Amino acid sequence: MYIDRHLRQAFETANGFFPVLLLTGARQVGKTTFLRHLAEPGRRYVTLDDLELRLLAQDDPKGFLDRFSPPVLIDEIQHVPSLLSYIKQRVDECRFQTPEQAHGLYWLTGSQQFELMRGVSESLAGRIGVFELGGLSQSELDGRPNVPFTPCRPLSEGRRPGLQALFRRIWQGSYPEVIQASGELRSLFYASYVTTCLERDIRSLANVQDLDRFYRFLLSCAARTGQLVNASELARDAGIGVTTAQSWLTILEASHLIYLLRPYTSSLTSRLVKVPKLYFLDTGLCAHLTHWPTPETLEAGAMAGALFETWCVSEIVKTYWNAGRHPDNLYFYRDRDQREVDILIETAEGLHPLECKKTATPRPEDARHFRHLDKLGKPILKGAILCACDTPVPLPNQNVLCIPACNI
Repeated sequence: MYIDRHLRQAFETANGFFPVLLLTGARQVGKTTFLRHLAEPGRRYVTLDDLELRLLAQDDPKGFLDRFSPPVLIDEIQHVPSLLSYIKQRVDECRFQTPEQAHGLYWLTGSQQFELMRGVSESLAGRIGVFELGGLSQSELDGRPNVPFTPCRPLSEGRRPGLQALFRRIWQGSYPEVIQASGELRSLFYASYVTTCLERDIRSLANVQDLDRFYRFLLSCAARTGQLVNASELARDAGIGVTTAQSWLTILEASHLIYLLRPYTSSLTSRLVKVPKLYFLDTGLCAHLTHWPTPETLEAGAMAGALFETWCVSEIVKTYWNAGRHPDNLYFYRDRDQREVDILIETAEGLHPLECKKTATPRPEDARHFRHLDKLGKPILKGAILCACDTPVPLPNQNVLCIPACNI
């Protein structure tokens, strides 16, 4: 069963303006399925995972583009980033000859951002709209409309799933293939997924020769989801140098496996932490890597709070991606006195502080660090505690709303 993706509206709007559209995201999040479902009659499809077609695109790019003329969907464009400069030539020719038709010509997908985004910025600046697709969001699964998340966003009515049901969602993961899979098939999917990422993507992306060490590095990252990045500890666990660890973090981010949440910094205070926090974008993959065999063991385990926070962050990020926006207004706050706020959402009006708490009964002290945000020099707007409560309820005597995490 195809689940309609919230990105559809933003993508279709951009298709009427840009000659080229690029959809990026991790493998298996449904990029190709989404675009083929949207494709109008007559749009051709070609994948550069096909080695024969990849060689044709590399050796004879003009012949390749003659063979697959627009409108066309070119899958896995990162295999031949040099093709982008030839697409630019075709786009400019079309703009000159038939400007009224110079939109929606080329749809591209890519699972990696390293060389791909460099080629986009150099060849297709001003000609391309770039979108990011994550795994299925809970609002997509629930059939709710998408609005970039803030505590002021309208909330759906009705009781939300309890803690056990929520942790089943966290454990199951958000890749379309695993949404309704049994526990055994889910484990098989993630084991194969990790092998595919290591063998096909990671090795080619950075010429990583020692995949065992990279796998240990991946496990170390999963064990530290929701924590400040500590390249020295990651390097120690994998038996590599700190510089290599920093490079490998960039690879994981470029492969859309992790999200680095930036710290909020201000010229008004020098006591703020300036190291990002690491989050896996799919909690099912993270739970698989950290060996939690069931939702029940995860919910009762030592990583329950970290996976709950990771899930909240990834769901908030998806609400921005699905609106066609980059979540560059998301931060966290932490100072050298260990006062921390999990998420800050910056808007034109000010800052919305959020805390993620694995509890059905949040308390006023859960928002105690919100009062330290006044030193940032911006208005502090309505805050929220994302938790496992059944229905939205305000904290007494505070401008803070307790919101069911499944309502993100």
